[in-house]
Amino acid sequence: MPGANRILQSAIKSLESSVFDASLGLPEALFLFVTRLTPMINVDLLIRDGEGRTLLTWRDDGYEYSPGWHIPGGIIRYKESRAERVQAVARKELGTSVRFREEPLAIREVIHPTRRDRGHFISLLYLCELAGTLDDTLRFQGGNPLAGQWAWHEEAPPDLIPVHDMYRAFLHKKLPVLGPQG
Repeated sequence: MPGANRILQSAIKSLESSVFDASLGLPEALFLFVTRLTPMINVDLLIRDGEGRTLLTWRDDGYEYSPGWHIPGGIIRYKESRAERVQAVARKELGTSVRFREEPLAIREVIHPTRRDRGHFISLLYLCELAGTLDDTLRFQGGNPLAGQWAWHEEAPPDLIPVHDMYRAFLHKKLPVLGPQG
């Protein structure tokens, strides 16, 4: 199939020309296409405070079944380390940095049986604590949460996004905080 290979090579060259720098992320259409071909690896930040509460943010981006509270996280980009992605997520979602253990607290695989885009993930859960101050303008004050707002939770809320049910056992006050080894 030399003709098919030439067509494929031409298509790949065209796709590559649409990417300025893959380490900065991919154009949305290309990213979704890639997620149909390979699992994505992401980091999730289990951020604990001195009282044993967990920091969750409200997610309403159309990728999940319905809006809900979630553990902040993000997909590792090309040639980006896990540690770099942890800090990028903390900056982007919380406006601050975190301290965290190098080894993941948990590794989970998510395969959505019917989803075409974003249907397969390897998720690395890191135990974290804040190293700076949260943006208080994004604090959830009650009522209906807005995308990006944050709140401390003593346990898993009933409206935790379904994919994070895999972390429900980690969302309780009995889990230790990071401590001096972080």
